[in-house]
Amino acid sequence: MAYSETSPPVTYRRANPAPLGLMGFGLTTVLLNLHNADLVPMGSAILAMGLTFGGVAQILAGMLEYGNGNTFGMTAFTAYGAFWLSFVALISLPHTGIVDASSPNLVGSYLLAWGLFTFIMFIASLRATRAHQVIFLSLTVLFALLATGDMLAMPVVTQFAGYEGLFCGFSAIYLAASEILEEAFGYAVLPIGKPAPASISFRTASA
Repeated sequence: MAYSETSPPVTYRRANPAPLGLMGFGLTTVLLNLHNADLVPMGSAILAMGLTFGGVAQILAGMLEYGNGNTFGMTAFTAYGAFWLSFVALISLPHTGIVDASSPNLVGSYLLAWGLFTFIMFIASLRATRAHQVIFLSLTVLFALLATGDMLAMPVVTQFAGYEGLFCGFSAIYLAASEILEEAFGYAVLPIGKPAPASISFRTASA
């Protein structure tokens, strides 16, 4: 149909990429921490999930948040997508013979660096919903516990971190489910806590 000056302009509503990124983070975190909690062995399922859903899907969500003008969501999703890709490389590269495996102290330093980044994101999340704050605070604690377990050679700390990581992962899944259900039903189904004034969140700039 030809466009005329009297035709109403066509408007497009952008989808919210946050549930994709949150679910990619949450499900992958749960799967990995089943291993950290010593409930399942490390296997290709964990690495495949980290490579695709935790890595690629989160980076895609981050790029979509970039298009929405959401600096917080773009930074978080892209960074944690890169984390999962780097984690898969950390586990896989020594098996290729290209590089040696990292020492426990180096792995611990790697985890502490991510813990520092996550703490900064937690501070920013104080202007977002309570659900966001739970995710970033529990993730900061998770990185600190995992780093401690590696650097001090204390498997019991790593195992405890696994259970704490399950909580972190499921909290991200909960927030993703909340946003999906709100979109589907047109009203809030699962409570996530009201954001502070002038809030920033994973939601799109237009939401």
